[in-house]
Amino acid sequence: MRATIAAAVVVLGLLPALASQGPAAPPQSPPDAAETTLRALVAAAPRLAQVPAPLVVTPPSPGFALGMVSWVAAAADGTVYLLQRGEKADPIVAVAPDGTVRRSWGKGLFVMPHAIRVDPRGNVWTTDAASSHVRKFTPEGRELLDIAVGEQPSPCRNNFCSTTDVAFAANGHVFIADGYANARILEYTADGTKVREWGTPGTGPGQFNLPHSIQIDAAGVVYVADRENGRVQRFDPTGKFLGEWTGYGKTFGLKAEGTAMWLATQPRQQPNLSPGWLLKVDGASGRLLGWAPSAGNHGMDVMGDGTLLLGPGPGLVAQRYRKGA
Repeated sequence: MRATIAAAVVVLGLLPALASQGPAAPPQSPPDAAETTLRALVAAAPRLAQVPAPLVVTPPSPGFALGMVSWVAAAADGTVYLLQRGEKADPIVAVAPDGTVRRSWGKGLFVMPHAIRVDPRGNVWTTDAASSHVRKFTPEGRELLDIAVGEQPSPCRNNFCSTTDVAFAANGHVFIADGYANARILEYTADGTKVREWGTPGTGPGQFNLPHSIQIDAAGVVYVADRENGRVQRFDPTGKFLGEWTGYGKTFGLKAEGTAMWLATQPRQQPNLSPGWLLKVDGASGRLLGWAPSAGNHGMDVMGDGTLLLGPGPGLVAQRYRKGA
């Protein structure tokens, strides 16, 4: 009986009791002025009725186990795609709403899996933070396109020197954040032809210190999480600077939802994976609309029914935030 139960569920994780065995939150520094201001801003905004729970995955075979889930993405049919770094499962794992694994693929294609996104047509895209390849797959896992972004410095320290995220414009063009050693945004046509790039290292408008996530809203505005500069920059599709949000901490992941933008963020001065928030921000005004508590912030998504997804999550346990009462 015990063996049956143990084989029945494998984590992102498993159960709350097992989740507690994951890494604890890193030690926190005393709040600085920016963190104090951010906490006051969050406290004054509505707490959203989003109830987190571990995202549970049922193993499809003996020996299956997930490593760190770097990013999560959802398709219109409710499938959740996980991009994970462990050796006991394929890098891309497609999970049904009940936790069963529908399919998986990608073994041998990645050096450092980083981000996964689903485009408006349901295709699955990934970025590799070491090889700088951006790949497009059908929902079944057949590779349709491989964009070799290139121009990453060598050696690639700790396998982090390349692409971070990908976003999709209404005209079918693909925007790529290349942030782990470069500091630029690239635009490609749907067939992988390069159109333009912009960005340089620095702290000024249109400059970046680790552009970690990218999204495009319904109005065509391009948002870039300029992570280590502690801001989100806004651009038109040609790279013209439109403004920035500087008060929302160190943002790891972005997700557009209509006219709003979600930020997976934390206080800038605290160690990565520290407790923070999923913030819902009005795209036009930059006003904070609401928040939900989070930790282990990296990649996030919003499902069609409003459910939030977060990876790797607290204790490296990916989360599903359903709307509560």
